[in-house]
Amino acid sequence: MWYQGGCHCGAVQFEVEAPEVIECSDCNCSICAKAGFLHLIVPKSRFRLLQGEDQLSLYTFNTGVAKHTFCRTCGIKPFYIPRSNPDGVDINVRCLNPIPQNLHITKFDGQNWEQHGAELAHLSKETS
Repeated sequence: MWYQGGCHCGAVQFEVEAPEVIECSDCNCSICAKAGFLHLIVPKSRFRLLQGEDQLSLYTFNTGVAKHTFCRTCGIKPFYIPRSNPDGVDINVRCLNPIPQNLHITKFDGQNWEQHGAELAHLSKETS
C-alpha cells in the first residue's frame, strides 16, 4: 500500500510503498537517537518525492556514505539515503501521515554499527 509523508512544515512531501504491517527499527546511534528516527528502508522504486526537492539540505558525517536530507525550513528529516543500503531510501515512519497503527518496532544497536550493519542491510532486503 502507498503511504503519504512529509516534513513538519509541509514543504517536503513524499509517498512510499510499504506493507500494511510495517517492520521498522529504532536505532540508538548518535544521530538517530537524537532525531527519534524510526527506520523503514525501501528500494528507490518504492519512493516518490512529490514536492520540496529544492527545500532539502544535505548533511553527511563519518564515512560520508549516508546522505542525510532534512527540510531547510523546519529541520525535520523525513528520509535519507542510508549507509547500510545506499541504493535504497530510509523513511522516518514518524513522518508518515498518519503514522501507521500496525508497526512492529525492533531495536537496532547502531552505536556498534560496524558489528550490526550487515543485520540492518539484511532487514532492508526483507522489505524489498
